[in-house]
Amino acid sequence: MYRDIVDFAMTTPGWLHTLAEVGTDAGLFLFVALFAVAALRAWRGPARDLALVIAGPAGVVFAYVVSEVVKTIIREDRPCRGGITTIATCPPPDDWSFPSNHSVIAAGAAATLVLAWRALAWVVLPLAALMAFTRVFVGVHYPHDVAAGFLVGVTLAPLFALLVVGAVTPAVRLARTRLSPQRAGQ
Repeated sequence: MYRDIVDFAMTTPGWLHTLAEVGTDAGLFLFVALFAVAALRAWRGPARDLALVIAGPAGVVFAYVVSEVVKTIIREDRPCRGGITTIATCPPPDDWSFPSNHSVIAAGAAATLVLAWRALAWVVLPLAALMAFTRVFVGVHYPHDVAAGFLVGVTLAPLFALLVVGAVTPAVRLARTRLSPQRAGQ
């Protein structure tokens, strides 16, 4: 399947190659912007809502760290090292393939954004899936790398966020008390 996708990708126009390469990283910046908007949106709401927005990126970092540990244990070579022509330049030899960190981060960001702002689900989950697919499209990951990365991100990031939100909520209340004494109860 990897070879079929990469061979197809090579027949597509150059602008699509650029979009696929740049789009994965640009999508991650879009998620950062959405977290900022979600924080502004939650700022005046209940403390737990803002705590979920704050805990979301922590969950993404947690999922990423787990992914990095798995990478160093499994040490699967990148598919692009096999002499196959790909859109993206193949990462260095010590940059392992399984699981895809881009997929972990994209899926984790999408899932934790959905916790904080459910109405975004229809946008962020398909965007994360597209970002994961582009890693195969440009040739730097096998399909199972991105599937595993997506699963790690979509599972561990929101789970971690939900586990720590109880600890973050009192900190949000305290910060609000210090910033605005009339908001102390929220």
